[in-house]
Amino acid sequence: MLNHYENIMIITPILSDDQAKKTAKEYENYLIKQNGKIVYQEHWGLKKLAYPIQKKKSGCYHLFEFLFHSHLVSDLDFKLRQDERILRFLTVKLDKYGIKYAEKRRDKLLKNDNNKL
Repeated sequence: MLNHYENIMIITPILSDDQAKKTAKEYENYLIKQNGKIVYQEHWGLKKLAYPIQKKKSGCYHLFEFLFHSHLVSDLDFKLRQDERILRFLTVKLDKYGIKYAEKRRDKLLKNDNNKL
């Protein structure tokens, strides 16, 4: 059975925006290769950090919402921990309230994007 997860990663600011997106794409491919399903993803871009991490004052944020086997989450975390391009990450299993909130957030973002057109 696949569980619903959300992952936010902070990618080092040394990389260009295209390289950061490429890094995120590698993890998207990894999830799909492991029979996971990407529900939603969002590239937030370069943001200032609240405190320095590895002497960096900013980082490139990327959000993944995905369905994944629970026994493979530790492998994903291990892979993220080993990657020097990733400053920090957090993977959280969403309960039914978290899933509802994520859906509302997505719908709100889609409405805002449609209003801009």
